[in-house]
Amino acid sequence: MNFIDYYHKHLEKYQSEAQRLYKKMTVLSFLRLSVFIVTGFGVYLLFQWWQIALIIGVVGVSVFIYLLSKYTDIKRLRAFNKALVDINKDEIKVASGNFLDRDQGLQFQDPNHFYSLDIDLFGRGSFFQFINRTTIKEGTNVLAKALKANNINDIDLRQSAIKELASKPQWRQYYSATSNLVIVETPAKQIISWLKAHKTFLPKAMSWMPTAFGVASIIIIVLTILEVISIPSLIAYWLLLGLGITGIYLKKISLLATNTDKVRDTFRQYANLLDLIENESFSSDLLNQKQQQIQSGDKKASDIFKQFSKALDALDNRNNLIGAIFGNGLFLTDIKNSYQIENWIALYEDKVSDWFEVVSFFDAYNSLGNYAFNHPDYVFPKIAKNQAVINAQNLGHPLLDKEKRISSDLLINKEQFFIVTGANMAGKSTFLRTVSLHIVLSNVGLPICAETSNYTPVKLITSMRTSDSLTDDSSYFFSELTRLKHIVDAIEQEPYFIVLDEILKGTNSTDKAIGSKKFVEKLVASNATGIIATHDLSLCEIENALDAVKNYYFDAEIINDELHFDYKLKKGICQNMNASFLLKKMNIV
Repeated sequence: MNFIDYYHKHLEKYQSEAQRLYKKMTVLSFLRLSVFIVTGFGVYLLFQWWQIALIIGVVGVSVFIYLLSKYTDIKRLRAFNKALVDINKDEIKVASGNFLDRDQGLQFQDPNHFYSLDIDLFGRGSFFQFINRTTIKEGTNVLAKALKANNINDIDLRQSAIKELASKPQWRQYYSATSNLVIVETPAKQIISWLKAHKTFLPKAMSWMPTAFGVASIIIIVLTILEVISIPSLIAYWLLLGLGITGIYLKKISLLATNTDKVRDTFRQYANLLDLIENESFSSDLLNQKQQQIQSGDKKASDIFKQFSKALDALDNRNNLIGAIFGNGLFLTDIKNSYQIENWIALYEDKVSDWFEVVSFFDAYNSLGNYAFNHPDYVFPKIAKNQAVINAQNLGHPLLDKEKRISSDLLINKEQFFIVTGANMAGKSTFLRTVSLHIVLSNVGLPICAETSNYTPVKLITSMRTSDSLTDDSSYFFSELTRLKHIVDAIEQEPYFIVLDEILKGTNSTDKAIGSKKFVEKLVASNATGIIATHDLSLCEIENALDAVKNYYFDAEIINDELHFDYKLKKGICQNMNASFLLKKMNIV
């Protein structure tokens, strides 16, 4: 099935289900109202026969509570289906090219990074904006980190994981919809810090004291009702004793309650997400490894999270004044609930970070699997260690419209350096970003916009955009030199694929020609591999002196007083420049 057809089909399916559930909610609302009215009317009419009225009241309240519970369950299920509707709507929207309103990931932009600023990895119209489907902050961070990692190890493991997630569109959508149902305000990192910093304040005796105190309370109440005990005020004194015991720890319990109130929704959400991870069958090594990471003995991580979530909810009930007075006075409920929470923290504080990490990992990798699912015509590069760094047929930029995209073949071997010339707007910069994205996406484990691709893993470093800095008191030229120095230092440590666009723009033409030539010669002498785009045709002369250097170009033709581009990479040197033509065409000169 075509991926667009999949989204349309499931959009209709979830819309239909959401409507069905809404109708069911309406019926349940009517039934609840009817039960309430009938019960109230029945109790009123039969009040003089209190035994019958009591039975009617008990039955009526029981039915009402049952209907309310069913209503709540169906309401939650409808919200889940509505989230699935939104997911499929968004995919259809993005597939049509409409994605510029999504998160741009500007917080991840780093001008000092190896390549992220130069290749539009983040920002408006960026690859991150196009691919990102994360639903939690930590997952977004993991996705951005993966795109910036420059990691050439274990690519085959990542490819297998992404392929498997691509084959599970329903599971991915369920995961995202489940995560979307709860808005989490407290980040996981902050929760982990709180758990590790928490100091236990309740003694071990509190593991049994609330139970013993509660049993004693019930006995006293029963004996008082049966008039076995003839001290009417005993219950009141016992109540005050319980409140006094609770009062000893009241300040610390209140602080604990304040902290737990901030994390309740997070643990409820993570419990559901862990449940989805645990109950899915995975075959790829990386996904299995992550699944095993959340195991804790014979208990499921999701059950452990649910247990904690229930304890947090129980402590939250202390805000009910009547419940707080009688619950604490007769059953020491705050102490009991606080002890359960502290005991949970003591047992699992070291595992929480693992569980959060796995949830964030799947949140990020769902985006990667979704990208692969949405591009079935793309290929996963064959990873090898041979002479060719990139050998790709019909390589194109993944963000360009498929109908308008012009692709080129590329074969660049280790320690080769391409000099690419071409007229303005002929496609040089797009080509550089296309090659750069091939390397980045291949290292992440994603499929490539190409017909075939063989790839020898290599790290990427670029210098395509440089700006002066008023705050650092550095000129454009000095900023560019700093970047080039960074590249030279990097390639002395390990091999990199270098992508440069019109270097030394900040100096005069003579200096630029001399400096550019010397810099390329230094890169070639360092056994570097890469591509440099330039308008300086004199730089192409290096091919005659160095076998490692090859000239390529993008052409432009003026036909019937109009510019024409074919955007195809060709071997040789560009002979047609268009700056003067464009100035004249636009009546600038």
